[in-house]
Amino acid sequence: PVPTISWRRADGKQIPRKARRHRSSGLLEIPNFQQEDAGLYECVAENVRGKNVARGQLTFYAQPNWIQKISDAHVAIEEIVVWECRASGRPKPSYRWLKDGEPLLPQGRVQLEQGSLTITNVSLSDAGMYQCVAENRHGIIFASAELSVIAVGPDFSKTLLKKLTLVKVGGEVIIECKPKASPRPTYSWKKGKDILRENER
Repeated sequence: PVPTISWRRADGKQIPRKARRHRSSGLLEIPNFQQEDAGLYECVAENVRGKNVARGQLTFYAQPNWIQKISDAHVAIEEIVVWECRASGRPKPSYRWLKDGEPLLPQGRVQLEQGSLTITNVSLSDAGMYQCVAENRHGIIFASAELSVIAVGPDFSKTLLKKLTLVKVGGEVIIECKPKASPRPTYSWKKGKDILRENER
């Protein structure tokens, strides 16, 4: 006789409630397939003469999709840049970086780790358009951002100046000069209008 058809999951989990079974055609339909729906499924055909089972593995995959993108950065010379991009996908995406369309390789001041890019001691040559690329065997996506490197003239507005009013004769005085500047400035000292020159003291 024509067998009856039933479906089950080999791992013992329940078939999703959203699934539709078409008994006449032996069809199992799972709309909006998700990761939790993946697994080994069994189709059981049975009549009075016996039964038979067919198995099929359903695997979930997804193209990469951005969770976190990079954005434009304006950085002073000699500072540090840290960019991170993250993407979802099945299988897990791999990452690579481009600068002005060319592959960016880890070397010296440039460090790459998964979806993160770190550039230490930034110089003018680091300026440009960067791309983070995430890909798996089902797709590839790009995120772009521009790195602008800026110079900053010496700024004493945030420097704490201390007045030294009492100093023991023969004692030592240290006066620090730490303005905010990029690139690193050169220094000279004056006492009044006279340039101080280094001597034994």
